[in-house]
Amino acid sequence: MKRKLISALLCGAMAATMLAGCGSSSSDSSSTADSGSATTSESGTTADSGSTGGATGTGKIGISMPTQSLERWNRDGSYLDEQFQAAGYETIVTYSDNDSSRQVNDIQNMLAEDVDLLIVAAIDGEALNTAMNEAADAGVSVIAYDRLILNDAVSYYVSFDNYSVGTLQGQYIVDALDLENAGDKTYNIELTAGDPADNNAPYFFNGAMDVLQPYIDAGTLVVPSGQTDFDTVATAQWSTDTALERAQNILGSYYADGTQLDAWLCSNDSTALGVSQALTSDYAGSNTVIVTGQDGDEANLKNIVDGIQSMTVYKNVSDEAVATLALSEAILNGETIDASMADNLGVECSYDDTSYETSDGNPCPSFLLVPTVITADNLQDLVDTGLYTMGDDGYLSAVQ
Repeated sequence: MKRKLISALLCGAMAATMLAGCGSSSSDSSSTADSGSATTSESGTTADSGSTGGATGTGKIGISMPTQSLERWNRDGSYLDEQFQAAGYETIVTYSDNDSSRQVNDIQNMLAEDVDLLIVAAIDGEALNTAMNEAADAGVSVIAYDRLILNDAVSYYVSFDNYSVGTLQGQYIVDALDLENAGDKTYNIELTAGDPADNNAPYFFNGAMDVLQPYIDAGTLVVPSGQTDFDTVATAQWSTDTALERAQNILGSYYADGTQLDAWLCSNDSTALGVSQALTSDYAGSNTVIVTGQDGDEANLKNIVDGIQSMTVYKNVSDEAVATLALSEAILNGETIDASMADNLGVECSYDDTSYETSDGNPCPSFLLVPTVITADNLQDLVDTGLYTMGDDGYLSAVQ
């Protein structure tokens, strides 16, 4: 897959630009518990949503998120709901508690409610065939949101350049350890990947390993545990506790004698949180270990400020929601959707109709946004998006 390493943070003003001409809305619901039950919201005129003009969208949108147990999915669901309500659409939002059968049921219920379009962030990209086939039979378009769904009923895919997420993580380690100038020196590294049911997880891991593997092959990077293949280092459901337990086992088995660990590749922030907890409690060394991550979760941003985690790859999911709204409106309005639309989504992204397939030989047209590296040196960039605030203590909080 192409490598697109240009980093950009796009501020909330772009979202406002995208929604110019859209009106105020109100929600008749409160937050949904992570139980698979639905939150239904309808557009109205009594609350100020932050957009301008009059709401023009018509139709009902089903938004299926995987879980509320990870911070980022709460943000995604909220941003999507806000964007579509502000544009005048009725929404049904569900969180499926990381249970694929429940997600199938949630989507079936949306279809029974006659939704006009589905936006689905899959728990397992291979487990939604029943619901996807029913969507196809009903003539309802499906946007795979952030995670690709392996079913040809999917019309489009909106995500970030997931391979580049991994290359950014890998390159950070290369630069932080100055591996290009290592000479005869060797460095120890361990690896933690994501959920094997998540289609994105191999992209993250492979992107990082394509950067790191040459140094492993040359002996500059050493993996004392020997655990380097995706299936071995994967973390079910991106679980912090699972990552913590595995990291403790590795530290106890390979580093208890004082062997120095230099870096730990973690594919996202929830796994990085577990690894960091293990390093704090179980690592015998005195050096600071480089730890990567992804998502910009509050706890991890605090760890970056405190020097516990080194970086995170930030994906502005507010921009992802903006792009999804624009694509959805084009679908519902019967507009032509091709590469030229990437310039009209209101956020920086690329169009890719070759790299992602819903089945062998069936590429899925994809709109891929640009991720960026966040370290202690550029946390202000997150504040500048309008999606975080910085307290007097230097810690960041997501704007609710």
